[in-house]
This record gives sequence, C-alpha cells and structure tokens, in this order.
Amino acid sequence: MINAFSLIFSLNPYILSITAVSLKVSGTATLLAALTAIPLAFALSFCNFRGRQALITFVNTGMGLPPVFVGLFIFVMLVPAGPFGSLNWIFTPGAMIIAQYIIVTPIITGVSIAAIKAVPSSIMETAYTLGGTRKDTIFVTLHEARFGIITAILAGLGRALSEVGAILIVGGNVAYTGSVGGIGEGLSYTRTLTTAITLETSKGDISTSIALGILLITVVLFVNVLANAIQRGD
Repeated sequence: MINAFSLIFSLNPYILSITAVSLKVSGTATLLAALTAIPLAFALSFCNFRGRQALITFVNTGMGLPPVFVGLFIFVMLVPAGPFGSLNWIFTPGAMIIAQYIIVTPIITGVSIAAIKAVPSSIMETAYTLGGTRKDTIFVTLHEARFGIITAILAGLGRALSEVGAILIVGGNVAYTGSVGGIGEGLSYTRTLTTAITLETSKGDISTSIALGILLITVVLFVNVLANAIQRGD
C-alpha cells in the first residue's frame, strides 16, 4: 500500500499517462454521446414520428448492452479485413472512443428522457397559457430538467471511466515500447486505468494495480459526488 501511494505522489510518468488516456478517451466519448443523446431525448419526448416507440425500445435495450459485444462489433468493423479496416483505427484511442460512445449514448438518452418526463406538466401548460410557442415550451422544459440532464451526462462519464471489456478488445491495452515522436518508453497509448489494472494484476505488480485502483476510485467517486450534488440542486 505504501508503494502504491508512493507511485501516486511521486507523479510516476507511467501512472500519469494511463490516467491521462482514461480521461481523454472517456471525456471525449461522453461529450460526443451527450451531443447526440440530449437532442435525441428531446425528439423522443416531444415529437411523434413513425418508429418512435421502436427507437425508445432500442434506447432502453442499449442501456443494458454488454460492453464485450460492443467491443467485438467494433473490432470486426475495424480490423484490416473489416468494412472500415482501411481507416487503421484498430488498437487506437479513436476505436476506444467509438466503443465508449456506443455504450454511453443510450445511458445519457434514457436518463435524460426520464428527467424530461419528470418535469411537471403544469409548467408546460403555464408556458402555453402565457402565449409561449412550442419552441418556448421546449426551452422551459430544458431549463427545468437541466439538473437531471447534467446528472445523466455525469452518469455516462462514470460508466465510461469504469468500462473495461470493450476498450480492452478494440484498444489492445498498448503502451509504447520505444521512443515514438519524443514520447517516452513505457507510457500509455491505449492503456486506461481499468485495462491497466487487469494487466498489472496478471503480471503480479500489485503496487501499481493498487495505485491505479486508488486513482480510478477517486475519479469515479468525484464524478458521483458531483452528480449527487447537482441532483440535489446544490
């Protein structure tokens, strides 16, 4: 345990690079997912169109989608023999972002829909009574549901940070084995906190695993505390 804290407080480059990759991949995936999920949640909440119920069912199913299945699907799409193999994205951070985007988008969408539905109908009726247009009503609803939507985004971020199966398959858990473009040997390329813990534990490097675990718990705990504070309207 002492060695684990020593690795953290000494700002070990390997530990820092892994943490940076985790935050970059999960943060980017969550941002892209939010940009997709929030408009989709409003469309499903306010618009009636053909296939709407099927899309809602698809979103609900996606909230429980097995990450390893997502990883396998993206892997098959991006391997050299796959449909998008020419992109050379397999075992890159880009492939990991795609996998986490697919996992996180239904979560943010589903929770956002729940937040929108939780807005009292009297608020929307008041907006109509005061002469508001449909667009005005949507903006009022967005304002009232903002805490729930922010919580949905943070929940998606927490899910992305703790994910391991999909990114392990498409990312390959790679670290640099030599100096590449000025990047030091041994620093992470596609190795995240979760995948690195799996690797270091299998190697018997328990101190590094514990250090990574402490950082992972700290980051996820911070996200959850922030989400709870926002949900309470603090």
